[in-house]
Amino acid sequence: MHRVLSAAFLTLLVSASAPRASAQLTVSKDGPIVYGHHHLTTTNVEGQKKFFVDTLGGTAMTIGTNQQEIVKFPNVLIFFRTAQPPTGGTRGTTVNHIGFSVPDLRKVVDKIKANGFQMITRSEALPTDDVKDDIAIRGNTRLAFALGPDNVKVELVQVPAQTMPITLHHVHFFHPQNTEMRDWYVKVFGAKPRETPNFAAADLPGVALNFTKSPDPVVGTQGRALDHIGFEVKNLEEFTKKLEAMGIKLERPYAKVPALNIAIAFIKDPWGTYIELTEGLDKVA
Repeated sequence: MHRVLSAAFLTLLVSASAPRASAQLTVSKDGPIVYGHHHLTTTNVEGQKKFFVDTLGGTAMTIGTNQQEIVKFPNVLIFFRTAQPPTGGTRGTTVNHIGFSVPDLRKVVDKIKANGFQMITRSEALPTDDVKDDIAIRGNTRLAFALGPDNVKVELVQVPAQTMPITLHHVHFFHPQNTEMRDWYVKVFGAKPRETPNFAAADLPGVALNFTKSPDPVVGTQGRALDHIGFEVKNLEEFTKKLEAMGIKLERPYAKVPALNIAIAFIKDPWGTYIELTEGLDKVA
């Protein structure tokens, strides 16, 4: 969130006209730091809702005295920044795409196409993947890529044993220094490193952080379709002091939100990924 939407957090209240829903960051109990939210820059909230709610199955709700619209999925909330158009899509930035898992990939892909959105699996899959009818086969894995409004790239991974219709799966970073990026997120956020055949990775409760080596330069996220990513942190004030002791600059200092006992702060990773840190977001929606 830039200053406009950060101010909205200072008055964050669940809409009186909407029933209170249970917290969706269900893994917040599983560690001191978990993934919290994606924050999209858009001038087309209705288009985003058609994609994330009507097509992918998220739940729309309003929060705040200004009736700010968000979409919630298990273990991630999606916020919208509408102050200005995005300067570009997610591809070409440090966060190339976001990922969800679903039990029946064919059903979801067919709905994406039926609702008028573009499948980009063939262009985005690995050269070694076998792509058939917009689904890539990679060993025992089935995956697909779609392009949402404002050129937000979304990966969908099939997990047949999953009981939820859809849930957060991963955030995928691209950069020539992918292993250095992974090591930074391990050091700063306590993610557990993991090696895969195709990219470096690290895990936090409820989310995989994937890091692919990009052959091309990339830019930071601020102002793009995915403006920033968000982590939910216990004892955020102490954590921000730890960050400063590590030499990490706070782009926006720690601030409390008394009405809901929420706190926020902003940083950037060394490669330009804009990051919001929150405490209490798991109780908001």
